[in-house]
Amino acid sequence: MRPLAFSAVAACLLASPAFAQSGAPDAPRLPHRQGLSMEMPSFSEDAALETAVAAATRPEADRARDGDRHPFETLTFWGLQPGLTVVEIEPGRAGWWRNILEPYAAATGGRYVPVNRPTEGMGVADGTADMVVVARAFHNWSRDGRAEPYLAAFFTALKPGGVLAVEQHRAAEGLNVTETAPNGYVPESWVIHAARRAGFELEARSELNANPRDDRDHPFGVWTLKPTRTSERDGRALTPDERAALDAIGESDRMTLRFRKPYAAD
Repeated sequence: MRPLAFSAVAACLLASPAFAQSGAPDAPRLPHRQGLSMEMPSFSEDAALETAVAAATRPEADRARDGDRHPFETLTFWGLQPGLTVVEIEPGRAGWWRNILEPYAAATGGRYVPVNRPTEGMGVADGTADMVVVARAFHNWSRDGRAEPYLAAFFTALKPGGVLAVEQHRAAEGLNVTETAPNGYVPESWVIHAARRAGFELEARSELNANPRDDRDHPFGVWTLKPTRTSERDGRALTPDERAALDAIGESDRMTLRFRKPYAAD
């Protein structure tokens, strides 16, 4: 049995004044995180998810990151259940989430669908996906105009009530996304505004993957931190002391969001 205690989860639906930020002139300003209502997700004993997370078939390097990425808790917060059709966007060569989601789907009668080019097809019929997972990608999409068409594709693929699950490196609020995205970080309010414009409702926010040690000021952006650990570029090399200090931060400060496609009106 898995211990169910972990760091507090902040979850709320947001409504607040407008703020000025590039690409989102009418986006709402987020309340200070200390002012959020606190809500622990309801944990069920999901033996298949326990098995998928603990599986020896997962790469050792993947399992070594579980303390930073909290896969069981995060997937539970997003609402993963047996038998769902889960689409993961841009799973990448390493496939960190794929190495959990794919065997979990196989074990529970669900379906795992990896998609790299959402506007060319989502791999499922319109309105049939239960969940779309997006991990660490919005900083790329915000720079080349992909966020809006991609979110539209996710909305179309999801069934009414389906979940858009987001994990993303988090910039400080009030900063311009065009300045933060090249370093791998995006303001949480920017992601929320973009998803709302696509028709999604923000259902909950979690601080599961928050890291207050990450000040976001790194020589080579978020890639200076684990797991990438970039240590040299363009003639600049980290000293051993700098490398040790950055490794001590761990992985990035990240937002963890759950959006839902609204149910059809009665």
